Amino acid sequence: MAELQGREPECPVCWNPFNNTFHTPKVLDCCHSFCVECLAHLSLVTPARRRLLCPLCRQPTVLASGQPVTDLPTDTAVLTLLRLEPHHVILEGRQLCLKDQPKNRYFLRQPRVYTLDLGPEPASQAGLPQDTAPTSRPAPSPSPSRSSLRQCFRNPQFRIFAYLMAVVLSVTLLLIFSIFWTKQFLWGVG
Repeated sequence: MAELQGREPECPVCWNPFNNTFHTPKVLDCCHSFCVECLAHLSLVTPARRRLLCPLCRQPTVLASGQPVTDLPTDTAVLTLLRLEPHHVILEGRQLCLKDQPKNRYFLRQPRVYTLDLGPEPASQAGLPQDTAPTSRPAPSPSPSRSSLRQCFRNPQFRIFAYLMAVVLSVTLLLIFSIFWTKQFLWGVG
């Protein structure tokens, strides 16, 4: 566990204080704790990704086949000291991802996803020579107004609001036509 010495526990590599997101303390086999971001960076630059060397004592920690560093045990003692609950952070390619679940399941809110990009893939690992860059252009993205409109319709709160407005408009039109038709019918008979 990290030494306190009158301040918050911090990662001995990046010196950022531990938290329950991208600086979650993870424990290696040697019992040293590091933040998940530093371990993810270390695992991406290590030639043998199944074996991490501790940055302090160089003792190896062997990961199971396909096991990301985010699956290493969390240092719950540090999180308890900080009065934090652990979140589940996952490693997808070269990004750390955190999905923030809504606290109240009755509150209609989509979970937020936070990502931390760990940098571009090195050219030597991507199979490209160091001095060349890809010549293909990215596909054109849809216009901002269309994509923002799609985002609005994906929001459940907006959909409920739109349905309620449609119902209110329908009832209002029905009332206006029924009043107009009733006056026409009564005045036309008399």
